Amino acid sequence: MTKDVIALTPKMPDPWAVLAGLLSGGPDKLVGTRGEGAVIQLCDPEGRPLVSVEAPLLVSVEGEAERLLGTTAPPVPYWWTEARATTGVAEAEALAGTFATRLASLVGGSAWPPDAAGSVAVVKTDGVSVAPEPAAAQPAIDVLTERVAVVIQDRPVVAMTAWLSDAFRAAAEAGLGLQVVSPAGTTLSRAVQDTLGGWPSRWIVQDERDGYYDGLTGAVLRWQDGMFAPVASPDATEDDPRTPVAATFQQVHDTGERQLGLTFRMVHPADDRLVLGGGLETVWRELTGAPPAGWGTSEPATLPWSPRRLTDVAHERAPEPTWFVVVGNRDRPALATVRITRTEAGVEEHVTLAFGYGSAEEPPLDALPAAAEALATRHHLQSMLVQLRKARRDVAVPPRFEGPGVPLAFVLGAEEVRTMPGDRARRTPLAEQPVALGPRTRPALYYPLPGDPSDLAGWQDFERLMRHLKGA
Repeated sequence: MTKDVIALTPKMPDPWAVLAGLLSGGPDKLVGTRGEGAVIQLCDPEGRPLVSVEAPLLVSVEGEAERLLGTTAPPVPYWWTEARATTGVAEAEALAGTFATRLASLVGGSAWPPDAAGSVAVVKTDGVSVAPEPAAAQPAIDVLTERVAVVIQDRPVVAMTAWLSDAFRAAAEAGLGLQVVSPAGTTLSRAVQDTLGGWPSRWIVQDERDGYYDGLTGAVLRWQDGMFAPVASPDATEDDPRTPVAATFQQVHDTGERQLGLTFRMVHPADDRLVLGGGLETVWRELTGAPPAGWGTSEPATLPWSPRRLTDVAHERAPEPTWFVVVGNRDRPALATVRITRTEAGVEEHVTLAFGYGSAEEPPLDALPAAAEALATRHHLQSMLVQLRKARRDVAVPPRFEGPGVPLAFVLGAEEVRTMPGDRARRTPLAEQPVALGPRTRPALYYPLPGDPSDLAGWQDFERLMRHLKGA
């Protein structure tokens, strides 16, 4: 049974419905709270949590349950209530399932996954105990060592849920890596991929043939010295570890699906009238004809798109940095992550964005110069890189090899062009020279990279351009 159980209900679970669900272990079960009451827990006689229930989320963005759970939710707006069972305790998993079933039966809706929905009878938990602190103190963390925190995610998409966000934060504060373990067939949200960082944090996939492997690199892994680490080949040396790659990771199937990826950075003057998110919306409209569908500080994205509300959240959290996820609609799958940071230069927005296209769909490459010009002239663009890659239309990351994207264009903002010595920015070693965007007296420059999307020539052109711009 899964460790995460979710109730999707058309009405907000009232306190009595939540209480009825919490009594799934009987009236003698202890109830505790964490996170200033945002998380309610069913505990064993020692006060250690069996099931942790997060406050219900109101989801006003269509398609999030389909994207993250592969299930149909009630019409928006609906309520998303998550319960997480303590790892390795069958009774805890039964408690979570019964909690969600009771909730759905009282206020309508359904429980996910379907096979986790149990009866509404009290679950027998006499004599059940769980792992001691400190691992049980953080509901999202299943294993804690001196080197890493391990989270087990048994769901179709490993998403940046509030649970996982808390685990990232707790691991970072403790100076630990975070390792996320999921079963075969699971995909990874790009929001999580952008947050994983480097070693020893990893996405770890269970595999019948090789045991465990890194879902992003394919390296075969074993549990050793308190964390999952690569297996060394028998003929490995210190200079050449020759880590074996899982056979499953190497099974590549070209479906013809592609992703158009954009990474861009804007630096705005600090101003009380500043509204964030406008550059992202501009690009979205230029390439799809519509604005983003929704946004949030975790997944699922719960709020309809609103640059003003996004700005308010970032302002409330300043001077601390803020992270957002932004999603598209069913017609054009897309996902962006936005990091907003206050620096000496101003307010920086760093956006990573991907649009998905099927085998019969053509990415709107002709619209890229107009999108770049809008960013450069209206949104203080510093730089942007555009890539095209063979990848899934749903923009999820599979535990399989996906080749690198091929650079299609690079854009240098007007301020960066102005401060570059001489005419270096305007004269490059590329066959195709840059296109000026915006006013002639203070243009940004759009550099087409005529690489063949079927090979790595685009990267060679991009590297030559970067060396030239840096004066190397």
